[in-house]
Amino acid sequence: MKEIQKPRLVCWFSHGAASAVATKLTIENAKKTHPDHELVVANIYLKNEHPDSLRFMEECEDWFGVPILELKNERYNGDVDVVIEKFRYMSGVAGARCTKELKKQVRLDWQRFDDVHVFGMTTDEEKRIDNLLDTEPDLEIYAPLIDYKITKTDCFRMLNDVGIELPVMYRLGYHNNNCIGCVKASGAGYWNKIRVDFPDVFKRRAFQEELLGVALVKMSAKKFKKNWPEDYEKMHSDHVAGKCKWVVDSNGSLRIPLRYLPPDAGSHKDLDIGACGFFCEIKEKNNALQKSKVQK
Repeated sequence: MKEIQKPRLVCWFSHGAASAVATKLTIENAKKTHPDHELVVANIYLKNEHPDSLRFMEECEDWFGVPILELKNERYNGDVDVVIEKFRYMSGVAGARCTKELKKQVRLDWQRFDDVHVFGMTTDEEKRIDNLLDTEPDLEIYAPLIDYKITKTDCFRMLNDVGIELPVMYRLGYHNNNCIGCVKASGAGYWNKIRVDFPDVFKRRAFQEELLGVALVKMSAKKFKKNWPEDYEKMHSDHVAGKCKWVVDSNGSLRIPLRYLPPDAGSHKDLDIGACGFFCEIKEKNNALQKSKVQK
């Protein structure tokens, strides 16, 4: 007789602080919340993340006490640059092709219809759950951080309390531990920070933009002309000469290729990673949640 497979409770660990805490909470409470499910912790490999993500994953794996299953798009070697070269596309209104090929498609190919998916959305990110359900209405989602009203800063504190150092990207001030030079980013401040911290990545993205005739940064055309008239005129004259596109949307925002981006444009508010002292707070929130469920 064929053995019936248990449904799975899949914790998606993405090298981020929130997904790490969501995974830990799920592991600790799985016997109560999903007693009939097989628990799996899964990660999708991305070549373009900071190398320190591997250190963070290994420390989290020890903390979880559960092995992490690593999935990967073998066809493109989990590499954003390979996807850009293959599809000749970076990002647009439909998102980034690298996200679709290297993350979403890998998950879709591996998941089962009855999986429960654990994502690290924090209490201030409930709209991300709604957006995900809009695109995948049949997906069953469990978001423990929202249930426990846990913020991203809370996650930083919890990791600090258990002695796990945050990934380098957070410590450099970036708001997420994403790929270095994320093609979905459109802020001038973000790209100028990448220019300083990872100049090789900045140059590569600028080259890819020029090759494909696209632009990642979005800024008010009036602001660009007022504050950086020389760069504005240079880009406009190159557009007239057919060397770059000139795209202004209905809001007056101009798409600016990185090669024309003034080094002092934009601003980047470094991430506040908070202080320690959260471990007791998480227990109190847990107890309060359990108490409210009993009362109901």
